[in-house]
Amino acid sequence: MSALLAGDLSGASRTAGVSLTEYFVTDQARWLWQFRLDQMAADPGHARWMVRQAVVGDQGLVVGHAGFHGPPDEVGMVEIGYSVAPDFRRQGYARSTLIELLRRAAAERAVTTVRASISPDNVASLATISGFGFVQVGEQWDEEDGRELVFEVSVRRVPRA
Repeated sequence: MSALLAGDLSGASRTAGVSLTEYFVTDQARWLWQFRLDQMAADPGHARWMVRQAVVGDQGLVVGHAGFHGPPDEVGMVEIGYSVAPDFRRQGYARSTLIELLRRAAAERAVTTVRASISPDNVASLATISGFGFVQVGEQWDEEDGRELVFEVSVRRVPRA
């Protein structure tokens, strides 16, 4: 993430062991890398919950990134985040990424609930979570993203990995 934050795409690709695209050094992505690095600096134990590349197939095609906003809170809730690069959207990669995040959450004993916060205008992401048992539990205002609808699902509804 430090290399991506610095705009060193080739160095980040070497470190990651996969070929990352320009999508990983956009302004929005750099904001995320800085935010996650700050979280990990505050508590290095959070690192295993942070963002990872979404890689497809034997060729290591990187279609986006996904992860959790942090470890489970005091009631066992984790929030997911995922993003698919524009060239790979509408091909099922967000859905596949969501499935992997849900499986990972369900495999963790400390996790009871998975949350997704989505802009009401993000029709694609709203469609992605449909069919997975998410229920809207409220709304919130995010300083970065504006108004978001908040959805949750119990990990008991998710097949174990």
